[in-house]
Amino acid sequence: MRSELRTSGVPETVIDDAVLILSELLSNAYRHGRPLSRVNGSEEADGGVLAAWRIDARGRLTVEVTDGGGPTRPFPATPSVTARGGRGLNIISALSQDWGVRDALGEVTVWAALSAQAALSSHPGRATRVDHAPPVPFADSLAGSLSGSLTDSLTDSLVDAYADLDEPA
Repeated sequence: MRSELRTSGVPETVIDDAVLILSELLSNAYRHGRPLSRVNGSEEADGGVLAAWRIDARGRLTVEVTDGGGPTRPFPATPSVTARGGRGLNIISALSQDWGVRDALGEVTVWAALSAQAALSSHPGRATRVDHAPPVPFADSLAGSLSGSLTDSLTDSLVDAYADLDEPA
């Protein structure tokens, strides 16, 4: 998928989002869905899931995964902070312009659409990737932000505190 989207001229940030969306959709299909089978009505696959992506004439990238359905319809969960899962559809919702579920005989397709044109158009007012300034070593940033007299005062206080630890109680 990544190489096909690159060849199509899709920006790297959009590709990153699309790959993450595909990963989440596949994870959900394997965790919650049944495999496709001809018995369930699928003519395209037997014993697995289908993944597809396409860019339409409007520049909209759609990523979708089809499985044999599951005991419940896909919906975003509200997991606890310590839960090990349950965030996939919320991630998809945050990264895509739209997402949904399409039902057919013996199969369920979950799809997500995002703009293949530019990363910011799919997320008005925010970026999908934030490039941070290079890290500044802690000692350098601390020394640069403290004045000489304050630094001397802190150093003296630390020396005194350690000296107090060495004295018998």
